[in-house]
Amino acid sequence: MELESIGAYLKTRRDRVTPADVGLRTYGAARRVPGLRREELAHLAGVSAGYYTRLEQGQAGTASQQVLDALAKVLRLDPAETTHLHNLARQPTTPRLVRPRPERPHPRVLALLASLDETMPAVVLGRRGDVLAWNRTGHALVAEHVDHDAPHDLARRPSIPRMFFLDSLTRDLHANWEELARIHVAYLRLTAGRHPTDARLAELIGELAMRSRDFAKLWAKGDVADCTVGTMRLRHPTVGRVDVDYQVWLQPESPDHRLEVYTPHDTASADALRLLSRTCGQFSRARW
Repeated sequence: MELESIGAYLKTRRDRVTPADVGLRTYGAARRVPGLRREELAHLAGVSAGYYTRLEQGQAGTASQQVLDALAKVLRLDPAETTHLHNLARQPTTPRLVRPRPERPHPRVLALLASLDETMPAVVLGRRGDVLAWNRTGHALVAEHVDHDAPHDLARRPSIPRMFFLDSLTRDLHANWEELARIHVAYLRLTAGRHPTDARLAELIGELAMRSRDFAKLWAKGDVADCTVGTMRLRHPTVGRVDVDYQVWLQPESPDHRLEVYTPHDTASADALRLLSRTCGQFSRARW
C-alpha cells in the first residue's frame, strides 16, 4: 500500500470546498472540477499558483508552517485534519518502511484496567487498533465470539479494524456500523500520517483496501478524524440492545496506546451491562 502524499490529500480536501463556500463568484461558467481550482486555492492562501501546483505534485520541497496553516484555513480543516496536513508535509519523499517490534501494554495501563469495576467494559488498543488487553466485560461487549485470551498471543491478537471490516459477526453487532466505519478509517489515516514508516500499518491498510470494498471506498474519500468519544449502538447476542458511549484515555508512557472505556448511554443499557457483567462472572467461576 503506497503512503498518502500531501498532494493527494490536498486534492481531496480541495474537491470538497466549493467556490460559494469561500465567497468566490463563478458567473455561471461550467467547471471541470468539483471544488476549488488550484489557482483559486493558491490565491486565497496567498501563494503563487505555480508554487501550489508544485506542492500538490510533490515538487515544492518542505512547505512552511505558515503556508500549511493558510491552506488549512481556506480548506476549512479542523484540528485533526490540520495536524494530518502538517504530518504529511514532514514526511520524507521516499520513506523507508520498517517493521516495529510487537506492542505491549504498559504495566500502569494494565493496573488501571484491573482496577475498573467489571460493570465498566474497557479495552486497551495499540497503535494499529490491535487489542492489547481487555477486561472480561469489555471482551464480552465487543468480541464475545473471540477467545478471551487471544490478546496475549501475538499470532492471534485481535485487530479491531480487521474485525470491523472483515468479520460479519462484528458488523452485525453494530447497529450504527456505517457511522463507526467512517470513524475507523478516518482515524487510521490520521495514524498513518503520524507513523509513515510503520510497515505493519501499511500492510493493514493495504489488506483492508484489497479485501473490503467498503473500506476502499471510505479510504478514497481522504477523511481524517481523531477518534476520542462517540456512541456505539449494539445488537448484542447475549443481552440484546445496548447503547454505550466510548471515551478514550491516552497513556503518557505509551502515547500510541489508548484505553477505551464504555459507559451506558441510558438506563436500559446500564441494566444490560450489569447483566453482561454477571454473565461474565458466572462464566469465569465455571472455568475455575
